[in-house]
Amino acid sequence: MSIKSINWRGATCAVLAAALLTGIAGCTPVAVQGSSPPAGPIEAAAEPNWTSGGMVAAANPLAAEAGAEVLRAGGSAVDAAVAVQGVLSLVEPQSSGIGGGAFLVHYSAATGDVITYDGREVAPRGATADMFLDAGGKPLRFFDAVRSGRSVGVPGAVAMLELAHREHGRLPWRQLWRPGITLAETGFAVSPRLHEMITAVVARGSLPANSAAYLTLDGKTPRPVGSLLRNPDYAATLRRIAVQGAKALREGPIAEEIVSAVRADPMPGTLTLEDLRDYRPNRLEPVCSTYRVYLVCGMRPPSSGGVAVLSVLGILSHVDMAARGATTVAGWHYLIEAQRLAYADRDTYVADDRYEAVPIAGLLDRDYLASRAALVSPGRAMQRVEPGRPPGAQLRGRDATGGTTGTSHFVVVDGRGNVVSMTTTVESLFGSQRMAGGFFLNNQLTDFSFTPFDDKGQPIANAVAPGKKPRSSMSPTIVFRDGRFELAVGSPGGHAIIGYVAKSIVGMLDWGLTPQAAVDLPNVIARGLVVAETARMDPALIESLRAMGHEFRGGRSGGEASGIHAVRRLSDGRLEGAADSRREGKVVAVPYDSTR
Repeated sequence: MSIKSINWRGATCAVLAAALLTGIAGCTPVAVQGSSPPAGPIEAAAEPNWTSGGMVAAANPLAAEAGAEVLRAGGSAVDAAVAVQGVLSLVEPQSSGIGGGAFLVHYSAATGDVITYDGREVAPRGATADMFLDAGGKPLRFFDAVRSGRSVGVPGAVAMLELAHREHGRLPWRQLWRPGITLAETGFAVSPRLHEMITAVVARGSLPANSAAYLTLDGKTPRPVGSLLRNPDYAATLRRIAVQGAKALREGPIAEEIVSAVRADPMPGTLTLEDLRDYRPNRLEPVCSTYRVYLVCGMRPPSSGGVAVLSVLGILSHVDMAARGATTVAGWHYLIEAQRLAYADRDTYVADDRYEAVPIAGLLDRDYLASRAALVSPGRAMQRVEPGRPPGAQLRGRDATGGTTGTSHFVVVDGRGNVVSMTTTVESLFGSQRMAGGFFLNNQLTDFSFTPFDDKGQPIANAVAPGKKPRSSMSPTIVFRDGRFELAVGSPGGHAIIGYVAKSIVGMLDWGLTPQAAVDLPNVIARGLVVAETARMDPALIESLRAMGHEFRGGRSGGEASGIHAVRRLSDGRLEGAADSRREGKVVAVPYDSTR
């Protein structure tokens, strides 16, 4: 989708902050009800004369450096994203990898195009609506389902990157995998976080033999911090991908190894070579909406992240958040209530829109969000939050399932001003814990509802079906002002991603914080009870919120740990990045090179 024009009757929509001048309240791939279409096309200023340099913000220093190395060689933002993913899969295997899936939002500075790429995993043909129920019809215990072969979806991250590279790459595909190959062969030091995650997964129970051999010293002792970890099998896999592309995972020995791992006990899955062979990534229009003087763009379904983040912002657009700053009770109260309303709608209506009618336009309708905002009292927490009835919505059951911590996010801005915001995942810690070709396979199908109906007998939109993609909360986001790149942000964290990203956007755009200060704000997630990083919050603030009726469940981490990464372009043209201090991330700046 080009941010240069609007087609209100077609499949394209405006994504310009300049649209505010015409009174546009929101924008999705169809015209939003309650908004006024402009008289004609809106021209955006492309940025072919970019001089801000480049930047990579990623969850591991080795991955960030790999991306920066590609930028220094003249590579594009997508080229760098390929290198970052190749290294993350090795050094942060608990979070993402080539055995998982991803979503990518891309901005082209030369053309003003914003496009998204969907590399979400799909359920195999043999999947059934009741496959996560036991013999008595009750949902399986979550971690039993995770470790089963039934949890593994067809991987899509590499196929998605291949498609994006075909359209936006500058350097040869095979060159981009060299950092990962080199590190896998020579080895890397086990980081404190990797050691912590190995310890956690070992404590949950037995690992498959090849996973245990890789992650532990003797099948039960986690590899210590600083120990050298090599992965020659992964290096061999990357060599095949470098030559064959995503085909290397669709057919041949690696594909056969994937199928064999999935179909092993306990609870074998139904994945076949045909499922792998037939996987194709999707190129999708983004879902976008205006927020004050900004235009915010993210992923459409099967991710719920774009719609939910825009819902939070749309509700907050009716509040002067700048006057209710980051240290005020009122500021956090409104952020909490907006999340509660957005999550209720997200849990009810959003799923794979190839299978379910998702009322995107209705959920982002200006009048509908105004009605949701009107439910918020300035002095008291809502007693009960129910999903609304947005225009065009069908009655659905509410699904309260959510993912866990096996996800990563990174941002790349290249030396020409092109931007990638990408969230990538294997779902749980080390995914399904099953390995093939030196990498971990996802457990993404546990993002489906385990039951096809709610307790009232209403069908759940996010129920399992063959070929369907499980609903995601991944929220890679790019923000514009006056048609120009303003910031990119995203995070891991299961369903909490939506809250992490919304908090960071509000922190930067409303509360005037630097990217790092916004990222470091306490995480407060309101999907029912308020899950908060209480150790990062002023005790008086917490007590004031409790006095308003907010029920807190907190602790040191406040639930799932975020891994927010952001890059913002400042008013003087400089780039400023942020890496979440809760993980091991790093920001690497690449100075402008006039010869590129």
